[in-house]
Amino acid sequence: MAGRSYGHVQGGTEVPNNLEEAIAAAGSPVKLLWESQTPPAVVPRVVQEFRNWRDEQLAWRRTAVLFDQSHHMADLNIKGPDALKLIRDLAVNSVENFPVDMAKQFVAVNHDGYVIGDNILFHLDDDEYQAVGIPPSINWLHYHAVTGGYDVEIWRDDNSLVRQGDPVVYRYQVQGPGALDVIERATGAQPPKLRFFGMTRFTIGGKEVRALRHGMAGEPGFEMWGPWEDHEAVHSALLEAGKEFDLVEVGGRAYHTNALESGWLPRPLPAIYTDERLADYRRWLTANAYETISPLGGSFYSPDIQDYYVTPEELDYGRIVAFDHDFIGREALERRAAEGSDSARRKVTLVWNGDDVEKAVGSMFHEGPGAKYFNLPMALYDTFHFDRVEADGRVVGLSTWTGYSANERAILSLAVVEPEFAEPGTEVEVVWGEDTPSSKLQVEDHVQVKIRATVQPAPLTEKARTTYRASVPA
Repeated sequence: MAGRSYGHVQGGTEVPNNLEEAIAAAGSPVKLLWESQTPPAVVPRVVQEFRNWRDEQLAWRRTAVLFDQSHHMADLNIKGPDALKLIRDLAVNSVENFPVDMAKQFVAVNHDGYVIGDNILFHLDDDEYQAVGIPPSINWLHYHAVTGGYDVEIWRDDNSLVRQGDPVVYRYQVQGPGALDVIERATGAQPPKLRFFGMTRFTIGGKEVRALRHGMAGEPGFEMWGPWEDHEAVHSALLEAGKEFDLVEVGGRAYHTNALESGWLPRPLPAIYTDERLADYRRWLTANAYETISPLGGSFYSPDIQDYYVTPEELDYGRIVAFDHDFIGREALERRAAEGSDSARRKVTLVWNGDDVEKAVGSMFHEGPGAKYFNLPMALYDTFHFDRVEADGRVVGLSTWTGYSANERAILSLAVVEPEFAEPGTEVEVVWGEDTPSSKLQVEDHVQVKIRATVQPAPLTEKARTTYRASVPA
């Protein structure tokens, strides 16, 4: 894929071959993404609702749930003598203490210290690692693996929207207050007490299963995976074990909302669109790459794509940045650390005012320019979504990942706001609806409404902020 730099002609029109050409053809990165014709994202090959999405949300706080994560993420397997060197050269976080059967959150930035993306990185065996997540950080690792002269072998499995056929591995997660009871019944043994991101092995349905101590919505649980040919046996065994504990399968609709409660911001816009040092990378990314075709939208609009970039500090990743190794972006992050992070925006949860939301939703029952349709449970239309957060008539932050939580009985969004507005209980306003015209499929009108919101911590729940990142409760 590297080195392609010329478009091809189709129907008399030159069609870009890669991201760099697509930007040139559109006129700017913002114009390219703002006019993207990619339809709204869904979890492929997963039933949208097994019960209804509200009951599925409630279950991860009350009983236990089963997530099917086999179809919406990309896997990049990296094996060889230089595997750890490749990871070290790109990760902002330390890999000095990274034994087999542990996982880390891999976070990558560009040369100026702005976030490209993150994924979960599993240390599977000596010199073998697997990165699992959405494409931006996977593509970044992949590009350097094949162009950087590293002694590694890779295989990649994209999500089920892209791939032909079945996944290489299945990936299930059981979580909730009753998750450990389900695992104990499925395995016939009490689950081991592991720290967050520790790994172990189970036997479920007669199949060996690898498992990660993890929890997507702040509740205890395990993420489990194995070869695709074992998926039916393992899935059936988990469902059978869960009957006694009211295990609920979660469909694709509710799945995307769990990050709202765990406080993880899933889709920051990758900071790759402007730096000349990344021109070869943009030429390596195809015309159909995630970074090329994903839509950008929301009430915040700027013609400068860099206004959408975020830093590790803004996403609460400053706590894992380590300067014990050289990596792309280190100098920029060291400079910011020396200057101090007091002025950096803070990641928060915004709890939208119910009366204002009710009024906005109710407007769809009336004709006229004030009508606005809210798509629930995910009020989020765009892959890269940015709404203005205002106070005293000025923009004080950006609201991103948005949706309804039945557990909180509120619409929530994850935002970055100026420090003086980050204190829990602070009232701000979210501006909902685009007024900058576009032809995106997701946009139904351009009427804007202002919705009051209350700032709360991210993660929202105390358990997600504290105990579930320590050890599995007894």
